[in-house]
Amino acid sequence: MPRQESGAGAEARAGGPGAVGARRFLLCLYLVGFLDLFGVSMVVPLLSLHVKSLGASPTVAGIVGSSYGILQLFSSTLVGCWSDVVGRRSSLLVCILFSALGYLILGASTNVFLFALARIPVGIFKHTLSISRALLSDLVSEKERPLVIGQFNAASSVGFILGPMVGGYLTELDGGFYLTAFICCCVFLLNAGLVWLFPWREAKLSGTEQGRPAGDNPAPWGRTDPPEQQTATLRRSTASTRPAGPPWAEVASTLRDMKSLIFSEMWDIFAVRLLMAVAVMLYYSNFVLALEERFGVRPRAAGCLISYSSALGALGGLALGPLLRLYGHDGRAVLLRSSALTCLLLLLHAAARSAALAALCTSLLAVSTAVGRTCVTDLQLAAGGARAGGTVIGVGQSVTAVGRIVAPLLSGLAQEVSPCGPPSLGAALALVAIFLMSLNRARHRGGGRDKLKSE
Repeated sequence: MPRQESGAGAEARAGGPGAVGARRFLLCLYLVGFLDLFGVSMVVPLLSLHVKSLGASPTVAGIVGSSYGILQLFSSTLVGCWSDVVGRRSSLLVCILFSALGYLILGASTNVFLFALARIPVGIFKHTLSISRALLSDLVSEKERPLVIGQFNAASSVGFILGPMVGGYLTELDGGFYLTAFICCCVFLLNAGLVWLFPWREAKLSGTEQGRPAGDNPAPWGRTDPPEQQTATLRRSTASTRPAGPPWAEVASTLRDMKSLIFSEMWDIFAVRLLMAVAVMLYYSNFVLALEERFGVRPRAAGCLISYSSALGALGGLALGPLLRLYGHDGRAVLLRSSALTCLLLLLHAAARSAALAALCTSLLAVSTAVGRTCVTDLQLAAGGARAGGTVIGVGQSVTAVGRIVAPLLSGLAQEVSPCGPPSLGAALALVAIFLMSLNRARHRGGGRDKLKSE
């Protein structure tokens, strides 16, 4: 078997059929990420305008708008854990199809009730990108994971750049919002068809190991586990001989294991994720309004600046590979420095006296946040283990959902003080995150990994 493993690794490095199948599979996943954000970004900027056109008061519109974040808060972890239990393919298909149903109902929403109803399936099942990232972590080695996830984020960001432009054009037509929502539904149905036609078998060509069925531990890049992971694999094999219970019982068991891991080993990672998410959301929450009040920048120019910074963020995701090689694949060091850069840029933006300096800060912030977001995801997967990748990413999405709920409130309070209040408060939160990372850096060197695997 060692000869076969080394042969598989050589075949992957030499571009054998296993490597070709893996590359094809990754490209398909990148296309799914692009189409997902392309469809969503066509509709999301138009939601507030549409719900107001239906006669909703600002209070009702705010409640309906926050329902998505609240549903995501509770569903992210459950759906991620469910994907670990039933498999990525089934969970990905279910999430895409239910999201398509939500946007189909949205396209038929002629009153506030239907609009609110349409947000329920989307809020519960719109976890396509999270499951895709978990699937990526299943397919590649730990060293290659940040690079591949960064490329996936870059492909998704391109969809977010193009989607608002297409949606803005379509909404100017008669019944433009309904047409846009229907097209978004069709995009999700196309994504479901792509997932159904994925070359799953080709991606598992190198997954047969030690007599196990292909796909049990897919490694199309010729990955070999280190000794501690092999010990954990042996323990899992022993545990797997016990009779399996119903899926939801397995979900509950995995969540209990994850609870102990989060509070013992991963609390600082999730704390940093929450602090940095709120810091960035504070910055963008009043971005257009602050530019207009401070520098007289019109909303149209601010929108172009957002699109430009999104393009730079996509390039930042592609630049993560060289950055990690420069730092010896130390994701924690890259995260620390990107967070420090984010903190500095938020302070510069708050103190800016010209629109040019504010635009420069926005451009660099897009790159630093894209790098930091990918590094946080990689650290979560490294600490929790790829076997529970869906659960780990789901918990991270729940943490981000908390930020979506808290950030608007903090932004409103900070904006009462000054238009520069939100970015200043964001810089303070980023500074707290940097302090946490500095305190816990030594504890995480060489340890704290694959704890869930050895449970």
